[in-house]
Amino acid sequence: MLRKLTIRNYALIDSLELEFGPGLTIITGETGAGKSIMLGALSLIMGGRADSRVIADGGSKSVVEALFSNLTDDLESLFSEYDLDWNPEELLIRREIAANGRSRVFINDVPVTLGALSAISSRLIDIHSQHENARLNDPSAQLEIIDAMSDNEALRKRYAAAFSHFVEIRSKVKRLRDEIEKARENKDYLQFQYDGLKTLSPKRGELEEIERRFELLSDADEIRNRLQFFKSLLGENDRGAIDLLRAAKAEADKVDYSLVGISTDGDAPQIPVRLENVIVELQDIFETIDDAAATVDADPAALDKLSQRMNAYYEAVKHYRVKTADELVDMMESIGAQLQSIETGGEELPALEREGKKIAAEVKELGKELTATRVEGAAKFSEVVTAAARPLGLHNLDFRASVEIGKIGPTGQDRIDFICAFNKNQTPGPLAKMASGGEMSRLMLTIKGVLAGRMNLPTIIFDEIDTGVSGEIADKMGDMMVRMSEEMQVMAITHLPQVAAKGDSHFKVFKKDEATRTVTHVNRLDAESRVREIAAMMSGSEVGEAALNNARTLLGER
Repeated sequence: MLRKLTIRNYALIDSLELEFGPGLTIITGETGAGKSIMLGALSLIMGGRADSRVIADGGSKSVVEALFSNLTDDLESLFSEYDLDWNPEELLIRREIAANGRSRVFINDVPVTLGALSAISSRLIDIHSQHENARLNDPSAQLEIIDAMSDNEALRKRYAAAFSHFVEIRSKVKRLRDEIEKARENKDYLQFQYDGLKTLSPKRGELEEIERRFELLSDADEIRNRLQFFKSLLGENDRGAIDLLRAAKAEADKVDYSLVGISTDGDAPQIPVRLENVIVELQDIFETIDDAAATVDADPAALDKLSQRMNAYYEAVKHYRVKTADELVDMMESIGAQLQSIETGGEELPALEREGKKIAAEVKELGKELTATRVEGAAKFSEVVTAAARPLGLHNLDFRASVEIGKIGPTGQDRIDFICAFNKNQTPGPLAKMASGGEMSRLMLTIKGVLAGRMNLPTIIFDEIDTGVSGEIADKMGDMMVRMSEEMQVMAITHLPQVAAKGDSHFKVFKKDEATRTVTHVNRLDAESRVREIAAMMSGSEVGEAALNNARTLLGER
């Protein structure tokens, strides 16, 4: 239930902190006192639209906090879905609106999205306003009501999963058909492109290798001459580096290095050994250069062949409008796959079509089962609503929830229509055309009362649902709210003393002029203040002893 509501710097509210209890909570106040402002602030907790204009003059931001306690276990899966820590004892929702209009949302001090806020808060609280009365005419809202009465949640989930699968298969079939048709239309062109690429037969990295070889062969004579000169410097003549070093090594072997102060002890290699290492390394370099020189051959035929292959690559890159030669390989593979799809797609399509028919049959069967539960639930709902509404002055109410079978869709194949008549010998018709504002309010309260035990909502707020009624009917509506409050926390904004007197707690909303602005306040009324408030609701600004006694009588009946 909603345990505490804190509002700071919101419209006419400077700072407000209210604590609520179980049962029926009454909120009263003159028109324009700020009751709608409280609901506006609370709607932010429900994920409503944020508007920086609600920030009071001079403020940097508005803050609304709602503390809920004793959460139901069915919320745990939602918390897991949004990766939030679960604590069934307490839940704090905070919404902040900055001066630039930016909104921030926190659940238990963890930032969340508006989507997460709406999903969670819709399972915590229901604000019923005059707009909700109009929504009663919406077929989707009527379907939700009948489903709540039909106890078919598990079946609806199975149906929704099957229908989603059916839509997925149907989309795949359509996409595959379109692809096959388009591919067939382009088959000749695709084949022409593929044949051209196949003739070229491109390979990844081949062009780079050809360009390297072409450059080498183009400069073969110069490269070979340089390599030969390099070899001669190393050792192909008597003055080559290798021969000179061998002569130096022979002389080095004859020297006693200890006589000239060069130590031969320790780990350092001796000079002859070091010279031998250099000779070995140079000999290896010589052989490497010799091998390289042998591979350099100015072959005009090979050069021409490379040139033709290289030019073929260049022309293909330009013709097929790609950036690199490797992309030609990608294109050939892609076109090959498309051509293959044209040949094999016909095999995949029948399999998908068979699966689609199987899923469609399952959806149809589940839809029939869903319809059966709704027909039964609608009959039960019609009977219960008619009986429950009559004490509210709807003595001649003939209410029926009809189930019409239509086109299959995400929620089933059923369309729900609420048909009613409020007077004797009146032909029943659609609810929107038959009900006055007062009748709609009473009927909506009746429906909420019937569904109270099935809605699994901890808190419901009625915003002047008793508009247009008075006297005994108001008293009966109050009794219905009391019965609902045994199942859930109920809050009622009302102008009727008969309803106000039935609350377990009572808050009064009022405006007060301060030095520079008008501020909305909310007080929790004690027993005596409550008597005076209800007396004022009955008699106006002049509260006499008779009104006070009447108020005490009403409260005593509670």
